[in-house]
Amino acid sequence: MDFLRELPSKDRAKIEGDVNVMRSGDLHSPRIKTLRGAVKELIVKEYRILFFIHEHVIYFVRAFRKKSMKTPRKEIEYAERIYKLTTNT
Repeated sequence: MDFLRELPSKDRAKIEGDVNVMRSGDLHSPRIKTLRGAVKELIVKEYRILFFIHEHVIYFVRAFRKKSMKTPRKEIEYAERIYKLTTNT
Protein backbone atom coordinates (compact mmCIF):
# COMPACT_ATOMS: atom_id res chain seq x y z
CA MET A 1 0.00 0.00 0.00
CA ASP A 2 1.44 3.33 -1.03
CA PHE A 3 -0.62 4.98 1.70
CA LEU A 4 1.31 3.12 4.41
CA ARG A 5 4.71 4.06 3.02
CA GLU A 6 3.87 7.74 3.36
CA LEU A 7 2.90 7.55 7.05
CA PRO A 8 5.18 8.35 9.98
CA SER A 9 7.05 5.21 11.03
CA LYS A 10 5.25 4.92 14.40
CA ASP A 11 1.83 5.06 12.76
CA ARG A 12 2.88 2.63 10.04
CA ALA A 13 4.22 0.19 12.64
CA LYS A 14 0.96 0.31 14.62
CA ILE A 15 -1.12 -0.40 11.51
CA GLU A 16 1.20 -3.19 10.40
CA GLY A 17 1.05 -4.68 13.89
CA ASP A 18 -2.76 -4.72 13.88
CA VAL A 19 -2.83 -6.20 10.37
CA ASN A 20 -0.46 -8.98 11.46
CA VAL A 21 -2.65 -9.72 14.49
CA MET A 22 -5.65 -9.98 12.15
CA ARG A 23 -3.75 -12.28 9.78
CA SER A 24 -3.01 -14.58 12.71
CA GLY A 25 -6.76 -14.98 13.17
CA ASP A 26 -7.33 -12.60 16.09
CA LEU A 27 -10.12 -10.23 15.08
CA HIS A 28 -10.92 -9.21 18.65
CA SER A 29 -7.73 -7.41 19.74
CA PRO A 30 -7.58 -4.75 17.01
CA ARG A 31 -10.26 -2.06 17.03
CA ILE A 32 -12.67 -3.06 14.26
CA LYS A 33 -16.06 -1.63 13.39
CA THR A 34 -18.65 -3.13 11.04
CA LEU A 35 -19.75 -0.48 8.56
CA ARG A 36 -22.25 -2.18 6.29
CA GLY A 37 -22.76 -5.89 5.66
CA ALA A 38 -19.39 -7.57 5.25
CA VAL A 39 -17.49 -4.26 5.02
CA LYS A 40 -15.55 -3.39 8.16
CA GLU A 41 -12.95 -0.83 9.14
CA LEU A 42 -9.76 -1.28 11.09
CA ILE A 43 -9.35 1.77 13.31
CA VAL A 44 -5.81 2.88 14.17
CA LYS A 45 -5.57 6.37 15.61
CA GLU A 46 -7.02 8.68 12.93
CA TYR A 47 -6.50 6.12 10.16
CA ARG A 48 -9.07 3.75 8.71
CA ILE A 49 -8.45 0.65 6.63
CA LEU A 50 -11.57 -0.77 5.00
CA PHE A 51 -11.65 -4.52 4.52
CA PHE A 52 -13.82 -7.59 4.26
CA ILE A 53 -13.25 -11.28 4.79
CA HIS A 54 -14.23 -13.88 2.21
CA GLU A 55 -13.41 -17.58 2.45
CA HIS A 56 -10.90 -16.97 5.27
CA VAL A 57 -9.01 -14.32 3.26
CA ILE A 58 -8.80 -10.71 4.44
CA TYR A 59 -9.16 -8.25 1.58
CA PHE A 60 -7.89 -4.77 2.43
CA VAL A 61 -9.71 -2.40 0.11
CA ARG A 62 -8.85 1.17 0.98
CA ALA A 63 -6.92 3.16 3.59
CA PHE A 64 -7.33 6.81 4.47
CA ARG A 65 -7.04 9.38 7.23
CA LYS A 66 -10.45 9.99 8.73
CA LYS A 67 -11.24 13.68 9.04
CA SER A 68 -14.81 13.54 10.36
CA MET A 69 -16.93 11.41 12.67
CA LYS A 70 -18.56 9.43 9.85
CA THR A 71 -16.78 7.25 7.35
CA PRO A 72 -17.44 8.78 3.91
CA ARG A 73 -20.27 7.02 2.09
CA LYS A 74 -18.24 6.85 -1.15
CA GLU A 75 -15.54 4.84 0.67
CA ILE A 76 -18.09 2.34 2.00
CA GLU A 77 -19.77 2.05 -1.40
CA TYR A 78 -16.41 1.46 -3.08
CA ALA A 79 -15.59 -1.33 -0.61
CA GLU A 80 -19.04 -2.86 -1.21
CA ARG A 81 -18.44 -2.87 -4.98
CA ILE A 82 -15.10 -4.63 -4.52
CA TYR A 83 -16.76 -7.13 -2.17
CA LYS A 84 -19.46 -7.91 -4.74
CA LEU A 85 -16.90 -8.29 -7.54
CA THR A 86 -14.72 -10.55 -5.39
CA THR A 87 -17.54 -12.75 -4.12
CA ASN A 88 -19.68 -12.70 -7.29
CA THR A 89 -22.75 -11.65 -5.30
